[in-house]
Amino acid sequence: MTHQQTMIGVISAGAWGTALAIAANRAGSEVTLYSANPNVLESITEKRTNDVYLPDIFIDPDIMVTDSMAKACMSDIIILSVPSQHVRSICISISDQLDPNVPVVIATKGIERGSLALMSEVVASVLPKNPLAVLSGPNFAIEVARGLPTATTIACADSQLANRIIYAIGGKYFRPYHTEDIIGTQIGGSVKNVIAIGCGIAIGRGFGENAKAALITRGITEMARLCLAKGGKQETLMGFSGFGDLVLSCGSEMSRNMSLGIELGRQKQSVKTIIDNNQRKLAEGVATSDSVNDLAGRIGINMPICKAVHGIISETIGIDEAIARLLERPFVPETVQGFKHAS
Repeated sequence: MTHQQTMIGVISAGAWGTALAIAANRAGSEVTLYSANPNVLESITEKRTNDVYLPDIFIDPDIMVTDSMAKACMSDIIILSVPSQHVRSICISISDQLDPNVPVVIATKGIERGSLALMSEVVASVLPKNPLAVLSGPNFAIEVARGLPTATTIACADSQLANRIIYAIGGKYFRPYHTEDIIGTQIGGSVKNVIAIGCGIAIGRGFGENAKAALITRGITEMARLCLAKGGKQETLMGFSGFGDLVLSCGSEMSRNMSLGIELGRQKQSVKTIIDNNQRKLAEGVATSDSVNDLAGRIGINMPICKAVHGIISETIGIDEAIARLLERPFVPETVQGFKHAS
């Protein structure tokens, strides 16, 4: 693969942003990594490792790290990897520094609280002229940073732009696949975090692998209901950003959402204490459980697993009661194509 060197600006040097900067650098792009955290800046500048979020991973000296948002915005492509609830404020802060022709790649999974907007909707409302793409898939940051084989999704309505992004960040071991379904890609990446917390709760409660498999299977049904209601495509959820991401997040304790769920299921501390203790590791499913539950209510679709997880996290229902309500639901036919079924 040969391509012209592309300038990539990565906003936020958390684990995922740092991993994407490393991947783009490997692909031959010129990378600027922005961070407002002085400890991250010092660690990368002096040791070429991000000891705060991604320790023991070498960061190539060609990757420039900066605390200047303006420098990061002087790029051909911007990658946003900030937490979902901060996307709007970051977009506002770069709105007067970013050329309107520069594409913005959203590498953040979640739904905004309050507005219940998808990340693409948030970005488009603040940066209406900038072309948009979404990066999502079954990716652990540490494995991408280590160069282990990984597939991911680039969702973009413009196939030419998608190819630009793919060749700017993709390589032998980091393989992006293009889809035009921006909505379905984001729904998959958001809802899977909530289902992963639910799977973790079941494991922490000692319910076994059968229960986990059932939660994954019914979880993708709930995911599909929301996807269709928002105008996404059902088949998208059979790919990397749906089923693939769900299996990864529900199948390994490396998943921050699943590990949080396991702690909740064991119930050795209060829900608030467990969530507060996990703030540094940022389990996105906590905030997303609020948004998914509210969005399902607004649209009028039934998402019982997501509702149960939300109830547990918000402490409006105990774990045992939430589980009992799920188990007391009436028997219904399993539907394969009938994702709109209300079961």
